[in-house]
Amino acid sequence: MNIEPPKAEKVEKHLEKFGDVRIDNYYWLNQRENEEVIDYLERENDYYDKMTAHTNDFQTDLFEEMKSRIKEDDESVPYKYNGYYYITRFEKGKDYPIYTRKKDSLEAEEEVLFNVNEMAEGHSYYNLSGLSVSPDNTKVSFGVDTVSRRNYTIYIKDLVSGKLLEENIPLTTGGSTWANDNQTLFYTQKDEQTLRSDKIYRHRLGTSSEKDKLIFTEKDETFGTFIYKTKSKKFLVIGCYSTLTSEFSVLNADTPFDEFKIFQSRERGLEYSISHFEDSWYILTNKDKATNFKLMKTSEENTTQENWAEMIPHRKDVLLEDIDIFKDYLVVSERKNGLNEIKITRWDGTNEYYLPFSNETYTAYVSVNPEFDSQTLRYGYNSLTTPASVIDFNMETKEQTILKETEVLGGKFDKNNYDSKRIWATAEDGTKIPVTMVFKKGIKMDGNTPLLLYAYGSYGSTSDPYFSTVRLSLLDRGFIYATAHVRGGEYLGRGWYEDGKLLHKKNTFTDFVDVSKYLIQEKYTSADHLYAYGGSAGGLLMGAICNMTPELYNGVVAVVPFVDVTTTMLDDTIPLTTGEYDEWGNPNEKEYYDYINSYSPYDQVEAKDYPNLLVTTGLHDSQVQYWEPVKWVAKLRDMKTDDNLLLLHINMEAGHGGASGRFNALKKHARTYAFLLDLEGIKE
Repeated sequence: MNIEPPKAEKVEKHLEKFGDVRIDNYYWLNQRENEEVIDYLERENDYYDKMTAHTNDFQTDLFEEMKSRIKEDDESVPYKYNGYYYITRFEKGKDYPIYTRKKDSLEAEEEVLFNVNEMAEGHSYYNLSGLSVSPDNTKVSFGVDTVSRRNYTIYIKDLVSGKLLEENIPLTTGGSTWANDNQTLFYTQKDEQTLRSDKIYRHRLGTSSEKDKLIFTEKDETFGTFIYKTKSKKFLVIGCYSTLTSEFSVLNADTPFDEFKIFQSRERGLEYSISHFEDSWYILTNKDKATNFKLMKTSEENTTQENWAEMIPHRKDVLLEDIDIFKDYLVVSERKNGLNEIKITRWDGTNEYYLPFSNETYTAYVSVNPEFDSQTLRYGYNSLTTPASVIDFNMETKEQTILKETEVLGGKFDKNNYDSKRIWATAEDGTKIPVTMVFKKGIKMDGNTPLLLYAYGSYGSTSDPYFSTVRLSLLDRGFIYATAHVRGGEYLGRGWYEDGKLLHKKNTFTDFVDVSKYLIQEKYTSADHLYAYGGSAGGLLMGAICNMTPELYNGVVAVVPFVDVTTTMLDDTIPLTTGEYDEWGNPNEKEYYDYINSYSPYDQVEAKDYPNLLVTTGLHDSQVQYWEPVKWVAKLRDMKTDDNLLLLHINMEAGHGGASGRFNALKKHARTYAFLLDLEGIKE
């Protein structure tokens, strides 16, 4: 099959910084409105279609197989809030959720808040988010994005009449928060160019959004802002955040026209978050070099840090991740040796214990608990071999009730047919890197087993081991699925993150490479059968390992990859760039420029052999602009010296998260799996 790949025209663009000149031949591809650019993208899609045409039937079969495991007429476990039970349900054959509620009792008549299937008609992309019900339960605000640039218009529905109010508020994050008067709404607006969340407005029902009062502007371009109401319903809180620093301001929710008061003014490097209960504030913070965070407490009146009193001290081996407050109990979410732990303590000190978990490859997390006065903790649990469960746990009697375990339909799934484990690979610098993996029992591990290795490794985001019905399509065909918990995430605490950012970023890449070498050395797989997968910042990781050790992988899948790091980080007009300086470094400083440029995948492409590559992006992506992967592929086409596959798929109607609708997302997985299985010679 001799199908010629598209070739992008070269137009030299000289980019100079600190006397260093980079020549970017494909800079012109960043013109979204340019017909020649669109024509090139369509030619890439046409090439992808032709090169994968022989897998079309297989992709359809995989899609149907994945879909057949999902319960189509499904519904969430109800949770009670302010006198109503809220339920999200799906109907057979429908792509979008239906949001409902029942008053006082689950036996009550169902009230449909939104049928998103009806609302999404006529849209190729539709996302409804940020539902916020007024305190008197008569109105609900919500955000809608129909482009997939995470840019929402807020609407308000009158739940008594069932009609939408006339006012709407464009260019927001989608979320909004009611004051206690049921007439006043606070929301966050985005900068139209950079998409940074930078302004908080106050809206009065019955008025045009053009008359909304600007309450707060975040002037520092490295910060974003948001607003919420405390679980106690007493305070409205404005939060400001960057990678390293946070700041909060508070206002009594009964007096929305008063001024917000700063809780503790920002200090670079001081991170904290706040929860309110009775007459006190509880503060999760890294104050005084508490790298893994500690819990402190202060009164409502005296909120600055000199008044904070320690409740749970800093521990070197335990990351304090979150707290949930109940009338009689404090629930603390921790992470120790990579594993989630949930600790329950009575306020009066008479009882203190951890929920028991026995596995090494599980994920447990505190779920939706909106009511203070409850003995019941709702939490979620799943593992690599166990579908997700929602569990109610009585903190007094320690009895637990599994309310729901996700059903895997199709009649073929039995969790006893699968096994999982955690192993530790040694990195070049001696650090032990944890790896979790899942596979079907009985498969041979003789070096010829196909293995898909996933990682993310940025922003302190932890890739917890979780169950996936989609993944079964790989496991049942003999694949091992593994996650490398590389530095840059927080799997082993905050220090694990610090060791994988800024001038330590390359640890993320070398950790992944060292894990790959270990898996080959221990005969889990071989270079002929090892595949790598990552998206967004994990796509940067994919680009880096392709340049560093292309010989270790038969195939690499890079989803919406952040690969043009140097140029993007130098352009503060690109959405979300300035907030990234604390993660990658500011390349306007020479030390960071040199370091970023030394690993930026696009800048480091060389004339050499590369693995088989599948790269995906969305034309409207707001997080990683489409031109980054497009330019990377164009440069690879021009320079690589092998005959391996290089495929680019551009979703011309979607953004960073891909298509909307729960089944459309499966098509993306079917494409990816067909690519991997085809490389393994597995055709069905």
